[in-house]
Amino acid sequence: MLRPPSLLKAWAANQAGALPDAELLALQDAAVTAAIAAQEALGFRCVVDGEFRRDVWWSEFITPAAIDGIAIDQSDPSTWFDKDRSAGDLPTYVPKRIRVEGKLARAHSIMGHAFEVMKSASSVLPKVTIPTPARFHFQYGYTAIEPDAYDNLEAFWDDVVAIYRAEIAALEAAGCRMIQIDDPVMSYFVDPKLQHGVRDMGAEPRDLLATYVRAINAAVAERKPETTIGFHICRGNARGSWIASGGYERIAEDVFPHLDVDTYFLEYDDERSGDFAPLALIPEGKNVALGLITTKRPEMEDVDMLKRRVDEAAKYVPMEHLGISPQCGFASVLEGNPITTDVQQQKLDLVVRVARGLWGSA
Repeated sequence: MLRPPSLLKAWAANQAGALPDAELLALQDAAVTAAIAAQEALGFRCVVDGEFRRDVWWSEFITPAAIDGIAIDQSDPSTWFDKDRSAGDLPTYVPKRIRVEGKLARAHSIMGHAFEVMKSASSVLPKVTIPTPARFHFQYGYTAIEPDAYDNLEAFWDDVVAIYRAEIAALEAAGCRMIQIDDPVMSYFVDPKLQHGVRDMGAEPRDLLATYVRAINAAVAERKPETTIGFHICRGNARGSWIASGGYERIAEDVFPHLDVDTYFLEYDDERSGDFAPLALIPEGKNVALGLITTKRPEMEDVDMLKRRVDEAAKYVPMEHLGISPQCGFASVLEGNPITTDVQQQKLDLVVRVARGLWGSA
């Protein structure tokens, strides 16, 4: 969600050394509590914390403070992000870069405090979002692993999986029952142009995709039966810009029947996502949240159009296993997409209204 201006100011003051970490944390807790109340007031029965503790979508989880062996630095201005011209003329997005420079290990709880705040502020189901295991390995077309860190990829993946299993177990022990894995890496495999970056790493795209599917499955393999795992395939979402174009048909056969998740969150807000036909490969009993409402542009979607698109998707996935959502977050990076908080509120309200019109209030 878009960060409140007061929180952006507090973040800047903290980075400048003018605001202690404890004071920033208290302000974040208050902002999260307010955001959850706003979501519940709209009618959401599953709420998020808005990722208010992050300056980029993965930074709360993949951090040197919680994971040994990690370093963060600034990369060059990304040539991967294409400007969505209708979203405004914002500066080129410069992503942060994760480096694996030593043996990976979970030093302590990563999301524990964040979840406890969500749980105490919620009267409905709180959802925790975490980055894909692939983010430890893949950085905009090249590996994130320093040569001296691991000479054995099997050992690397074992350590990554151990981090996820320990954190998921800790979240479950605290009462968490909904965890969503956000994965923009997988979108590189739907776009033929981006596959060149994969090959520049010295990898065959289909083989690397299979590696990532196995890593995700291993990471969630020990979850409790009552824990729901969501999986969001993101096509890039920074300041209104994007990365990937291409339909899901390029990955559907290798991903949809094999990934051990319960709900897919798939972007379908414009023509870059292709048609719904690949959904035919979603296994029986699994859910699909259709990301039909864009967070990149302020224009409001037409209700009848949204309902028609859900009906089209229902040709491939039963209606009772479909849902509707925004295509991605409103602020995958600190600055957010070029929309206002009023527009954000209207789009979230639209999600609830359309959902109730299609599936009722239950």
